[in-house]
Parts: sequence; C-alpha cells; structure tokens
Amino acid sequence: MRDDVTLHVWRVPRRALGPAMLRMAFARHHLRGVRFGKFLGTGTGTTFGPGDADLSRWAALTVSDFPVRFPAWDRIAESHARIELEPLISRGTWSGRSPFRPTGRRHDGMVLALTRARLRPTRALRFWRAIPAVAREVAEAPGLLARFGVGEAPIGWQGTVSVWRGAADLTAFAYRQPEHRAAIARTPADRWYAEELFARFAVHGISGDRSVLGWAQGRERTER
Repeated sequence: MRDDVTLHVWRVPRRALGPAMLRMAFARHHLRGVRFGKFLGTGTGTTFGPGDADLSRWAALTVSDFPVRFPAWDRIAESHARIELEPLISRGTWSGRSPFRPTGRRHDGMVLALTRARLRPTRALRFWRAIPAVAREVAEAPGLLARFGVGEAPIGWQGTVSVWRGAADLTAFAYRQPEHRAAIARTPADRWYAEELFARFAVHGISGDRSVLGWAQGRERTER
C-alpha cells in the first residue's frame, strides 16, 4: 500500500499572524494520528537567514495511511494549496527517522524535490555564504515551476521545496549547474550538516491556489 504523502501550504493575512503562531505552538496536537508530520515556516530560499522568512506563508508535510486535512489552518488562510505526492527516492534522515518509503519507480511527469538539513553551528556561516549563488542558478533553471524555503526554526533547521516539469529538468540542474555542483562536492569536506535528507516525489495532484507555492510566472503550468 502506498503512503499518503501530502504537502499543505497556506497563505494567511496579516491579521491572522497571531493565530498562525498559536497553531505552530500546538503543532504536535494537530499531527496526532499521522505516521510522520512536520509543521514548517517558509521563506524565499535565497539566504536561509531570519530575514528570508515569510510569516504570511506556512506549510505542513504529512505521511499517513489516510488523507489528512487541517480545517483549523484552512479557516484562517486567505488561500491554500495541497500537493499529493508519491516518494520515488529518499536518502537521509529527518529527526532521526526515515520518513518516506520510496517506491523507486520511474515517473515521466511533474516531480517535487525536498531537501532538509540541520546545520552544524560551527559551519553555518560558510554554508550561508555559498547559498546565494546556488539560489540564483535555481531561479533561472529550465523546467522549474515553483520553489520556496522551509524550516522548523528561523536559523539552522532549513530546507527547500522545488517543483519541476520533469525529472530530467531536476537532474540537469542538480549536476550541470556549476555553483550547485560545487556545493555538492564541498558538502562532505565542509561537513555543513549534522543531519540531512533529500527526497524526490512524483506529483499526483495539486489542488487550490498555485500562487501560494510561488508558481513561476511564464513557465509551463500544465501537469504531465
């Protein structure tokens, strides 16, 4: 049986920032019954510092045996989107766990890439210096449909979500763009991360308002 993996993203108005913070404070209560779940803050994904945070957008990632809904978040959101996912590849751990059970199958359509890392405090400055050049590359990458940063804390616990037209576009960016390729090569030697995870998912459906995901204007918008 395939896991039900879902990414939920909400945009909240300024007047709802207080209620959003309160919901984050009681996030564990809202995740009862799911096999794995994380509520996440978001940002642009260009610097990963506190100034990168977007307090009007929040997200949750859930892995369960059944569809998960968050009506308490839906009530305060002015817009939201939900992405239904199938894990294809997953390497690494998140909070000491391997949350996804990858199917390993080939997928010809839209894919989502998730990266998540916990920085070593002594390596954080070096990591932040390397990020802007990589962020510029991904913003211009062919086949990119949407991207944003995610994090469990403003500093040191961060990741990225990116949606691509297909696996070939994601692979071309990961291994052919010079700044990103250099960052990959430096990771083992620089030991940036105390924990890290990379996962690739097939996108089986997107419902709601895609602009919440940072959908790129002028890019391909149809699912394949």
